Amino acid sequence: MQTIKGPAIFLAQFMDDHPPFNSLDGLCQWAADLGYKGIQIPTGESRLMDLSLAAESQTYADELKGKVNGYGLEITELSTHLQGQLVAVHPAYDLMFDNFAPDDCKRNPQKRTEWAIQQVKDAAIASRRLGLNAHATFSGALLWYAAHPWPQRPKGLVDLGFKELAHRWLPILDVFKDNGVACCYEIHPGEDLHDGVTFERFLKETDHHEAVSILYDPSHFILQQLDYLEYIDHYHEFIKAFHVKDSEFNPTGKKGAFGGYLDWSERAGRYRSPGDGQIDWKTIFSKLTQYGRDVWAVMEWECCIKSPEQGAREGAPFIASHIIEATKKVFDDFAGGEFEDSELRSMLGL
Repeated sequence: MQTIKGPAIFLAQFMDDHPPFNSLDGLCQWAADLGYKGIQIPTGESRLMDLSLAAESQTYADELKGKVNGYGLEITELSTHLQGQLVAVHPAYDLMFDNFAPDDCKRNPQKRTEWAIQQVKDAAIASRRLGLNAHATFSGALLWYAAHPWPQRPKGLVDLGFKELAHRWLPILDVFKDNGVACCYEIHPGEDLHDGVTFERFLKETDHHEAVSILYDPSHFILQQLDYLEYIDHYHEFIKAFHVKDSEFNPTGKKGAFGGYLDWSERAGRYRSPGDGQIDWKTIFSKLTQYGRDVWAVMEWECCIKSPEQGAREGAPFIASHIIEATKKVFDDFAGGEFEDSELRSMLGL
């Protein structure tokens, strides 16, 4: 068994133009004051770090790590969620996802993809320079538009989509492997890797590449009505990153899983702050501890009701209260004893 590390916080949703949320120093002091022990850094935010420089320069990586450590914090993982999304974009989403790309890549899908691939490769190298062994990202999606099969999907479309997704990711995964870093895909609606079946399909297409791993976030499974506890039983060996974000699903006679194009606060399935939704966190922490997952518990705020400030304040003590100090003793050892083989045979009447 393994004690989960934490509490930690993902900085992406807290970035702002006003102090303390507009700089790495400000956010580190803020997070430390709230009781967090780690931060997950979105690499697309230049006010926090220079990803390309971190991949090139050990000196810069050491200075970045030292700055964070100076606040009593650790970097849990780097994140390329936005860049990973751009590794594979269906043309229907081109204009919307251009918002995640630099200006010189907009309206140029091929250049945007090449930029994204290099960004994620840089993140693998930067992670190694920072002494990290896991990385958080998205898979991107070529097939999400076809999730509901109407019109009927042509035969071979899904096979081709996953082959192309694997083709784009394999060179990236090789860089992760070479740097000893797990590439943890957040299993998420909107991504081609959004449940167990799709994860297994991608794993097969990558020939079970050793870098392919999972960022486990149960909030996305509530919205899909997927058994998020049994998911751990199936895929615990791949879980190498962990987001603590809550959600709830309250269907009515008018709305269900697809949401009716409603805003988040009005949907049947909606994200909540940790502890405000329907997720059984005690069982999740128990399972991850029992399975020996060496992960950070990273709070991600995406609540449609509660403010990010309150969510962050409550997140650290919430996670801390769920972390289980893995036992190194068996509770009934005191009642045991040592027996010779002949005595054991005698107990069985042999």
